[in-house]
Amino acid sequence: MIISVKNVFKSYNNGKIEVLKDVSLDISDGEFAVILGTSGSGKSTLMNIMSGLEKPDKGNILVNESDISAFSDKQLTEFRKNHIGFVFQQYYLLPHLNVENNIKLGADLAKNADFGEIVQSLGLTDKLKQKPAELSGGEQQRVCIARALAKNPQILFLDEPTGALDEKTGREVLDCIMTQKAKFNFTMIMVTHNQNIAEMAQKVIKMNSGKIIDTYKNKTQKTAKQIGW
Repeated sequence: MIISVKNVFKSYNNGKIEVLKDVSLDISDGEFAVILGTSGSGKSTLMNIMSGLEKPDKGNILVNESDISAFSDKQLTEFRKNHIGFVFQQYYLLPHLNVENNIKLGADLAKNADFGEIVQSLGLTDKLKQKPAELSGGEQQRVCIARALAKNPQILFLDEPTGALDEKTGREVLDCIMTQKAKFNFTMIMVTHNQNIAEMAQKVIKMNSGKIIDTYKNKTQKTAKQIGW
């Protein structure tokens, strides 16, 4: 088991807003898991805690058997740098840097000088000298994926990665993500409200009102071209 979440609670506004209520789950090495739920279900907060962006109020987060919920802020920064990649709905690209240098930001964190294969496989070779403003939404998201993968992450977290994209572009981005997963075999955790995307995952974790209400495995995984939209 690569990630084990044990009895996690999280609230905001001095405990007045309960976001996670006694959440427990396990994710295996190399698994593709989707955390599925509507807005306000707690899925993004759970992702933030699992990835070390936030700390739980109570409970434990074991990653590679280390309890990151007990880490200092400095230790969490090192943990994220060394093990975690992020892809968000908002692209968070630096507008003054070209594509190559945006990707290089991720590569430099891992001291990875060779990210050419990732650039090529994501179809970005002829875009390297362009600025983010010159790219389509799908191209910008592919740059974000390349930046995340250039870190050689053990775990890739994706928060609604197709939320800002139209159907055609969204399917293309999902197909790119799955191609990279097959090639590099990282563990992947995607947060989405889209039931159709959940059909691509090995494991689906359904959330509602801060609790996990169901966990199941798909017997077969659909491709990005096969799912509804």
